[in-house]
Amino acid sequence: MITAAVLLGAGAWCVCLMMKPAGDTVIISQDGKELYRLDMGREPDRIIEVEYEGRRNVIEIKNGEIFMAEADCPDHICVETGKLRADTPIVCLPNRLVIEYEERGLDGTAR
Repeated sequence: MITAAVLLGAGAWCVCLMMKPAGDTVIISQDGKELYRLDMGREPDRIIEVEYEGRRNVIEIKNGEIFMAEADCPDHICVETGKLRADTPIVCLPNRLVIEYEERGLDGTAR
Protein backbone atom coordinates (compact mmCIF):
# COMPACT_ATOMS: atom_id res chain seq x y z
CA MET A 1 0.00 0.00 0.00
CA ILE A 2 2.82 2.41 0.85
CA THR A 3 4.62 1.53 -2.38
CA ALA A 4 1.49 2.32 -4.41
CA ALA A 5 1.10 5.69 -2.66
CA VAL A 6 4.75 6.57 -3.31
CA LEU A 7 4.47 5.59 -6.98
CA LEU A 8 1.24 7.56 -7.39
CA GLY A 9 2.81 10.62 -5.76
CA ALA A 10 5.93 10.33 -7.92
CA GLY A 11 3.79 10.06 -11.05
CA ALA A 12 1.80 13.17 -10.14
CA TRP A 13 5.02 15.06 -9.44
CA CYS A 14 6.43 14.09 -12.88
CA VAL A 15 3.27 15.29 -14.62
CA CYS A 16 3.51 18.63 -12.80
CA LEU A 17 7.14 19.01 -13.88
CA MET A 18 6.20 18.39 -17.51
CA MET A 19 3.61 21.16 -17.42
CA LYS A 20 5.93 23.71 -15.82
CA PRO A 21 8.86 25.04 -17.87
CA ALA A 22 12.40 24.65 -16.55
CA GLY A 23 12.86 28.39 -16.90
CA ASP A 24 11.03 31.46 -18.09
CA THR A 25 13.07 31.91 -21.28
CA VAL A 26 11.19 31.42 -24.54
CA ILE A 27 12.99 31.07 -27.86
CA ILE A 28 11.33 32.05 -31.14
CA SER A 29 13.23 30.60 -34.08
CA GLN A 30 12.71 30.35 -37.81
CA ASP A 31 14.54 27.93 -40.10
CA GLY A 32 16.73 27.00 -37.11
CA LYS A 33 17.85 30.61 -36.56
CA GLU A 34 17.01 32.26 -33.25
CA LEU A 35 14.95 35.41 -33.81
CA TYR A 36 13.94 36.28 -30.25
CA ARG A 37 14.97 35.24 -26.75
CA LEU A 38 12.31 36.37 -24.27
CA ASP A 39 12.31 36.39 -20.47
CA MET A 40 8.60 35.79 -19.91
CA GLY A 41 8.85 36.94 -16.31
CA ARG A 42 9.79 40.42 -17.53
CA GLU A 43 8.23 40.56 -20.99
CA PRO A 44 5.50 43.22 -21.41
CA ASP A 45 2.27 42.51 -23.26
CA ARG A 46 3.02 42.98 -26.96
CA ILE A 47 2.62 41.69 -30.50
CA ILE A 48 5.51 40.23 -32.54
CA GLU A 49 5.14 39.79 -36.30
CA VAL A 50 7.37 37.37 -38.18
CA GLU A 51 7.40 37.07 -41.98
CA TYR A 52 8.45 34.16 -44.18
CA GLU A 53 8.25 34.17 -47.98
CA GLY A 54 5.43 36.70 -48.04
CA ARG A 55 3.44 35.02 -45.25
CA ARG A 56 3.25 36.22 -41.68
CA ASN A 57 2.72 34.96 -38.16
CA VAL A 58 1.41 37.17 -35.38
CA ILE A 59 2.66 36.14 -31.94
CA GLU A 60 1.00 37.65 -28.90
CA ILE A 61 2.37 37.98 -25.39
CA LYS A 62 -0.31 38.67 -22.81
CA ASN A 63 -0.21 38.34 -19.01
CA GLY A 64 3.09 36.46 -19.11
CA GLU A 65 1.88 33.89 -21.64
CA ILE A 66 2.70 33.54 -25.33
CA PHE A 67 0.60 32.19 -28.18
CA MET A 68 0.13 32.40 -31.95
CA ALA A 69 -2.68 34.88 -32.55
CA GLU A 70 -2.73 34.70 -36.37
CA ALA A 71 -0.94 32.85 -39.16
CA ASP A 72 -0.89 32.97 -42.95
CA CYS A 73 -0.59 29.21 -43.33
CA PRO A 74 -3.09 26.69 -44.73
CA ASP A 75 -3.79 24.57 -41.63
CA HIS A 76 -3.57 26.99 -38.63
CA ILE A 77 -2.36 24.20 -36.32
CA CYS A 78 -0.01 26.73 -34.73
CA VAL A 79 -2.95 28.96 -33.80
CA GLU A 80 -5.01 26.01 -32.54
CA THR A 81 -2.13 24.90 -30.28
CA GLY A 82 -3.05 27.69 -27.87
CA LYS A 83 -0.74 29.01 -25.18
CA LEU A 84 2.82 27.72 -25.00
CA ARG A 85 3.33 24.91 -22.50
CA ALA A 86 6.56 23.30 -21.35
CA ASP A 87 5.73 19.96 -23.01
CA THR A 88 4.33 21.31 -26.30
CA PRO A 89 6.12 23.83 -28.53
CA ILE A 90 4.14 25.97 -30.94
CA VAL A 91 5.17 25.03 -34.48
CA CYS A 92 4.17 26.52 -37.84
CA LEU A 93 5.71 24.11 -40.34
CA PRO A 94 4.79 26.02 -43.53
CA ASN A 95 6.44 29.17 -42.15
CA ARG A 96 9.26 27.23 -40.43
CA LEU A 97 8.58 28.94 -37.11
CA VAL A 98 9.01 27.40 -33.64
CA ILE A 99 8.17 28.89 -30.24
CA GLU A 100 9.49 26.88 -27.29
CA TYR A 101 10.86 27.14 -23.79
CA GLU A 102 14.63 27.06 -23.60
CA GLU A 103 15.84 23.71 -22.33
CA ARG A 104 18.43 23.89 -19.61
CA GLY A 105 21.11 21.32 -18.94
CA LEU A 106 20.92 19.65 -22.36
CA ASP A 107 23.37 19.99 -25.19
CA GLY A 108 22.32 20.20 -28.83
CA THR A 109 22.63 16.44 -29.39
CA ALA A 110 20.14 15.64 -26.62
CA ARG A 111 17.39 17.81 -28.10
